[in-house]
Amino acid sequence: MKLPRLPALLIGFICVALGLHASQLPNIVLVMTDDQGWGQTGYYGHPLLKTPNLDDMAKSGLRFDRFYAAAPVCSPTRASVLTGRTNERTGVPTHGHALRLQEKTLAVALKEKGYRTGHFGKWHLNALRGNGVPILDSDTHGPKAFGFDVWLSVTNFFDIDPYMSRNGAFEDFKGDSSDVIVTESLKFMEQSARDGKPFLALVWDGSPHDPFVASEEDCKPFAHLSEKSMHHYGEMAAFDRALGKLRQGLRDLNLAENTIVWFCSDNGGLEEIKPDTVGGLRGYKGEIYEGGIRVPAIIEWPSKIQPRITNYPASTMDIFPTIADLLDLPDGVMCDPVDGSSIAPLFTNEIGKRETPIPFRFRNFAAVIEEPYKLVCLNQRKGTFELYNLDEDTNETRDLSAESPEVFARLKQYYEQWSASVDASVAGKDYPEGLDPNQPKSTFWTQTEEYEPYFEAFRERNIGFRGVKNKAPKTKK
Repeated sequence: MKLPRLPALLIGFICVALGLHASQLPNIVLVMTDDQGWGQTGYYGHPLLKTPNLDDMAKSGLRFDRFYAAAPVCSPTRASVLTGRTNERTGVPTHGHALRLQEKTLAVALKEKGYRTGHFGKWHLNALRGNGVPILDSDTHGPKAFGFDVWLSVTNFFDIDPYMSRNGAFEDFKGDSSDVIVTESLKFMEQSARDGKPFLALVWDGSPHDPFVASEEDCKPFAHLSEKSMHHYGEMAAFDRALGKLRQGLRDLNLAENTIVWFCSDNGGLEEIKPDTVGGLRGYKGEIYEGGIRVPAIIEWPSKIQPRITNYPASTMDIFPTIADLLDLPDGVMCDPVDGSSIAPLFTNEIGKRETPIPFRFRNFAAVIEEPYKLVCLNQRKGTFELYNLDEDTNETRDLSAESPEVFARLKQYYEQWSASVDASVAGKDYPEGLDPNQPKSTFWTQTEEYEPYFEAFRERNIGFRGVKNKAPKTKK
């Protein structure tokens, strides 16, 4: 079931309204935090956390109050950003799975448009689990394989003094990890501008994901909290400061006016962190209720977007389709079916009700959002569905499936048809050649021969082997 892009005539009107010309292609920076909940911003009135730079960005750009990660955990959402498709279609059913090489990605599409492409920070789309370590140059599913010219990346989450891979060469860095990747991304942006090239930069942070390691200074405002919560919020404070550095850096380089900075989190907040991370929503990371998938999001584009708050529902699956429309990319730059929709018209005006539902399928959970309703499935195998009106019941407390049988039946039918198309994608029907038989299996990097030569170096840097369960790491004899 292909979801069509905007008509060509409408794309033309959008380009005219936004003033886009081939010689003035916008730079694009996609910023993503790791486990930041919907309620963890100053502009949503968090009782403790201060986020002055996020707050300023929200005042200067288009703030989304109904923005969704494509899944309630990290790797699937990242796959959706790069493809415009729901995670299961792409080979990423949950965290620690590899994006299929057969997928068409945003980075490849923009390279063909003349963009320079860079990835900075957490990758987690190469089937490796465990804490983040530098990505090997030989990695068949690293950033290089999906269209990135430059990458300074690690496999998964990372903290202070990160050990990272710059296009396959390992480097030590000192300082907060958020600051490190922002500093390095700005160097990439400056060089791109000097070369006269528009750029796509993915700045994918490792904060505030566990194991929660913040500086002593950043922990001070949260010293009365538990150790986990103190460091978690310390990481959030450090991220906000780094975001300020990114925005100021773009201004210093005279790039801010024509740069799209699109910020969001990769999934909902954490239940164990206090004060609450999800702003009173129901559910947390790993769940299909709002607290697991609704995330903070802002788009800033000073020359084109007037400051505004919108309740228009959108998702990470919309990022690629939106950029494709803004740049008038050719048909076929994304694999079919595409699950996201362009929200480019929203940049200039409110556009009424969303025409295409936002679907979700994750593990045994599922959902469909068609405002104001949300269909929720807590057990696909048993067919257990619920229905909520998010306008009247944001916390999803009153199941309307019996009270609104027509809406319930319609959304359930939509989900079943859509889910069948996902099953076809999982079976490889989206690729003329069928599924790639060499798709890597999800595994801990400690259980791979490729990383064995680096074990001692990782221990010396106190990277350790966090996140490895039920098996000790290999050691070379």
